[in-house]
Amino acid sequence: MRTLPPLALAAALATTLLLTSCDDGKTGGDDVKNADRPGSSACAIGDLGVEVGAGAAPAAGDTGNVTVTLTNKGGACTLKGFPAVDLLAEDSTTSVSPEQTAKARSLTLGKGGTTSFTITYVRGEANSSKSLPVRKASFALPGATTDAHDLPWSYGEVARRDGSSSGGAAEASVSGFESPGD
Repeated sequence: MRTLPPLALAAALATTLLLTSCDDGKTGGDDVKNADRPGSSACAIGDLGVEVGAGAAPAAGDTGNVTVTLTNKGGACTLKGFPAVDLLAEDSTTSVSPEQTAKARSLTLGKGGTTSFTITYVRGEANSSKSLPVRKASFALPGATTDAHDLPWSYGEVARRDGSSSGGAAEASVSGFESPGD
């Protein structure tokens, strides 16, 4: 059996301790990544990049999805709750409710971190009083009442709930914030 001189043994031990104590800035599992961190504040729309991807409903009665992906360009921030989404037509606005099975959760985003939410809707008949002629969607982050981001809506009219011909809410819902891999 070969033994190391005391100085070599001390150097090897110090190197091992140094390597095991390094912090590369990455977090552990999803539970750690999504946990509230002391000192993090609510996310602000001005610090987030916004990308939209859509699976538009092809015909009246079909369901479509509009996914909004947010990328944090600022410091660590936290989202708690649901995005506030409104669908705006020329003469009316309707708020979109969270999905019935969705649960609000807290999500912390580090710089470069991403999250997404999805607006699910039922396409309405063109030029029908039972449809809402949506021209844009507007969303705000939880807790932000004045800071909203507008998205052009090119996915067709949205059916009104229960087929009502006026004033009915849109047949649409919004998911909670999701992490990549959810």
